[in-house]
Amino acid sequence: MRYLLPSLVLVALMAMLMLRGYVHNEILADHKGAREPVDQSTVPQEILKGGPVIDARDPEKPKAQHVRDKHVVITFDDGPDPEWTPKVLDKLKEYGAHGVFFVVGSNATRYPELVKRIVDEGHELGLHTWNHPDLSFKTKDGIDRQFSQNQLAIAGAAGVHTSLFRPPYSSFSYAFDDASWPVAKHVGELGYLTVVNDTDSEDWKEGHSVQEIIKRATPKTTKGTVVLMHDSGGDRSRTLKALDQFLPDMQKRGFKFTTLTEGLGAPSAHTPVTGPELWKSKTFLAAITVSDAITDALTWGLAIVGSLVIARFGLMLILSFAHARKVRRRGFRWGPEVTRPVTVLVPAYNERECIANTVRSLMSSDHPIEVIVIDDGSNDGTADIVEQMRLPNVRVVRQQNSGKPAALNNGIRHARYDIIVMMDGDTVFEPSTVRELVQPFGDPRVGAVAGNAKVGNRDSLIGAWQHIEYVMGFNLDRRLYDMLGIMPTIPGAIGAFRADALHRVGGMSEDTLAEDTDITMAFHRDGWKVVYAEDARAWTEAPESVQQLWSQRYRWSYGTMQAIWKHRRAFIERGPSGRFGRIGLPIVSLFMIVFPLLAPLIDIFLIYGLVFGPTGKTVIAWIGVLMLQVVCAAYAFRLDKEKMTHLISFPLQQILYRQIMYVVLLQSWITALTGGRLRWQKLRRTGVVEAPGALPGQRREEERWPVG
Repeated sequence: MRYLLPSLVLVALMAMLMLRGYVHNEILADHKGAREPVDQSTVPQEILKGGPVIDARDPEKPKAQHVRDKHVVITFDDGPDPEWTPKVLDKLKEYGAHGVFFVVGSNATRYPELVKRIVDEGHELGLHTWNHPDLSFKTKDGIDRQFSQNQLAIAGAAGVHTSLFRPPYSSFSYAFDDASWPVAKHVGELGYLTVVNDTDSEDWKEGHSVQEIIKRATPKTTKGTVVLMHDSGGDRSRTLKALDQFLPDMQKRGFKFTTLTEGLGAPSAHTPVTGPELWKSKTFLAAITVSDAITDALTWGLAIVGSLVIARFGLMLILSFAHARKVRRRGFRWGPEVTRPVTVLVPAYNERECIANTVRSLMSSDHPIEVIVIDDGSNDGTADIVEQMRLPNVRVVRQQNSGKPAALNNGIRHARYDIIVMMDGDTVFEPSTVRELVQPFGDPRVGAVAGNAKVGNRDSLIGAWQHIEYVMGFNLDRRLYDMLGIMPTIPGAIGAFRADALHRVGGMSEDTLAEDTDITMAFHRDGWKVVYAEDARAWTEAPESVQQLWSQRYRWSYGTMQAIWKHRRAFIERGPSGRFGRIGLPIVSLFMIVFPLLAPLIDIFLIYGLVFGPTGKTVIAWIGVLMLQVVCAAYAFRLDKEKMTHLISFPLQQILYRQIMYVVLLQSWITALTGGRLRWQKLRRTGVVEAPGALPGQRREEERWPVG
């Protein structure tokens, strides 16, 4: 289910986007335009010399009919249009006139209420194909699809089918040629009347004035006339002005504006649609409506999210620069130098591959420490390894397997000193790490300090991606959060706390799976400052497979949700707790829980834009966003004094890695919303990470140095 449900969500979104693109003529659109005229050798003379209504239902005796004298059939092509069609209908209603609207199917699905209004006000509908191609380029199957989809749209909107059709790019009956006449014959075989026109207002031409439009639309005699106008496809203000004069002038001359079938003295072109056919049409229309609504909402949502993310990037760059400038200026001190001994807690469960490296790195510390290794019921001899090392100031506390929070609380009870450093059993410290980590406690307002966790095993692709994430996504974020005073998480790999503050908030809680986030939020609510020490570096072993990464991030994201929910009352509290609740919690919720769910949409819209949309603009937009991210990443690497070579894989990380994080986060949401429970999961460790600066003789042959 972890793969199936997210995949189904993405497939559904892609399907809706494809449907919307098809309706909006972005997919399978016909951009060929009109065919050049060809010979007329196969067109019957009675058609070339006849009226504008072509009846080829009997292929042996095709007819070209005129409407009755003193009747004007005013027709409008290419609609419906949300701006112009209602105004045209209002104008016809004002003068008691009726006409025929040849609608494009894709437009009809987008504005079904206008199609219904056309029918309700006594006008006739005609087909103008689904997306306005020249049908002479189409096969018979292609023509049939254009008609069936056009009828489906009309039936869904107005509950009728129509027997009238006007070919796109058509003009007069004498203009039929050997390319367009076969289309008219096939249309006749399908049971349709093909309608061209007697007069063409050419209201679509930009250079024509209102008077020119009226002149071209007006018949020279009193014979019946089919007039061509448009209610879509551009600015139709001149068409409206022309109607204001054309309609009353023709009525004064004794002409009647009618529907086509009334002008022919024939039965209505409309046939009611009922039963399964009606429901199929309405379902089709509903699917398009839902697709349009969702994709429009997602488009706006992505625009808003994109703006917020870009603003956050800008704020991150500014505040990260300010943070680095503050802590790196000459003579900067948090307060009086902290030189007193501190306690280092190392909770461990089956860490035999790593524990020796971890403890050995602490022995190189240039700050006085005591080390307490809390063995949480290991069955691989982790505690025995530490005891056999016989190192000074290192104690082993054994307990039954109870979980990491219980192990840390056990360690807190055994701690001798008032500052407690916590680290993971797979992490190694540099000699200066503890000293750098505890200096902020010179400020009595500081209750906890987050260190600089770094990926030690970054020589694989997945390790390099996590390295980028740690440097850019975590440590750059921590500089931002430090400056805003809303640090949400002290990493489990490296953090320090005042012992009395830990006791005040009740120690490490077992309420969530992210005990590090939980305790950090508890410190904020208790009024303590939480800061970031950039020079307190810890090297941790990151997951080396997708499965391990999945397990770790699933726990992190689900635990973060639990912590946010647990501390939700901070939003309405006063003082430091309320400040964190109204600033910190929304920022964490949006940028860590909500917005990442939209990450795949970026790639879906990217693929869609590359294949069906404006490819050039899509590429430019994507490169622009990527370059902004590259700038942030490069700046983060520069601040952390990291080599830029790992950024080579950054574009690939942005495409692939975030999909993994999306699925993990979606699974966490599902678990949270369904009330599921997630157990602690032990990751497989290799022990490849050692403290930088270890002597070669101290290292196993297969172990690797962290890349620094």
